Amino acid sequence: MLNAQNITVRYGKHDILHNIDFHAQPGAVTAIVGPNGSGKTTLLKAITGEVAHGGTVTLNDMDIDAAKAWELAAIRAVLPQATPLAFPFTVSEVVQLGLSNGISAARVRLIVAALERVGLSGYGARYYQELSGGEQQRVQLARVLTQVWDPVVDGTARWLFLDEPVSALDIGHQLQVMQIARDFADAGGGVVAVMHDLNLTAMFADTVALISDGRVLAQDAPAEVLTNELLSEAYHCGVRVNTAPPSGTYLLPHVATQLAS
Repeated sequence: MLNAQNITVRYGKHDILHNIDFHAQPGAVTAIVGPNGSGKTTLLKAITGEVAHGGTVTLNDMDIDAAKAWELAAIRAVLPQATPLAFPFTVSEVVQLGLSNGISAARVRLIVAALERVGLSGYGARYYQELSGGEQQRVQLARVLTQVWDPVVDGTARWLFLDEPVSALDIGHQLQVMQIARDFADAGGGVVAVMHDLNLTAMFADTVALISDGRVLAQDAPAEVLTNELLSEAYHCGVRVNTAPPSGTYLLPHVATQLAS
C-alpha cells in the first residue's frame, strides 16, 4: 500500500501542497486530477521522493525517505512528464535503462516485449531523437515497464507512477496506454497516474483524488468524486457531468459546459 500523510511542499516562499493525505492500493489504478497548477505533479514527486516535503510517505511499509535508491527502484518505476535525452540513443538503449534500474537486468528479451506492448515493435534500432513526441512518450513507458515488468514479485506488489502518460498521444494510443495501466493493476500491481482527461479517468480509474489549490477536495470512487459540485469547485467554473442511465455509471464526463451564473 502507498500511504502519504500530512504532505506539505514549499517552493521558495510559496506553499504548493497543504497537509495532504493520499493513499493508493495494489491492484488498483489511482488517478490524481485537478486544474493546472493545483499541485498534481508536485504530489507525485513528493510521494516518489523527488522533492523535499513535510509529512511521511510509506510504500509497501517502506519509508521512502529512509529507503536506498536501489530498494525503491526494485519496487517502483516513475514516468515523468518529459524525459529529455541529449545523446543519440537508440530506442532499445533507452528501454534498456529500465532493466538496469530494476531487478530484471538479465532479461534482455523484455526490451522487445515492452516495445511490442506499447505498439512499437521493430523500432529498437531507430534513434530516439528521430521519433515523434508521442512515440518518444511510448518508448519511455516501455522503459518503466521493463523496470517493473512483473506486477507482483514474491507476493509483494510493484508500482507504476505515471505523470500525464497520455498527454502527447492520439485517442487510440491513449486507450492503449490506459489499458496497459489497467492490466498492470489487474495483475496485482499498483498504479498512480496524474491525469488531465476526466473521460479516461472515469473509464479506467478505481479511485480518484481531486486536487485544487494544493489541497485534496476528495478521494474516492470516480462516481463519488466526478460530480458537478466537486468539479465545479475544483476547476472554478460550472461543470456538468453526463451519466448513463439507468445504471448511473459514467458514460463520459462532459466538463466543457460553462453554466450560467
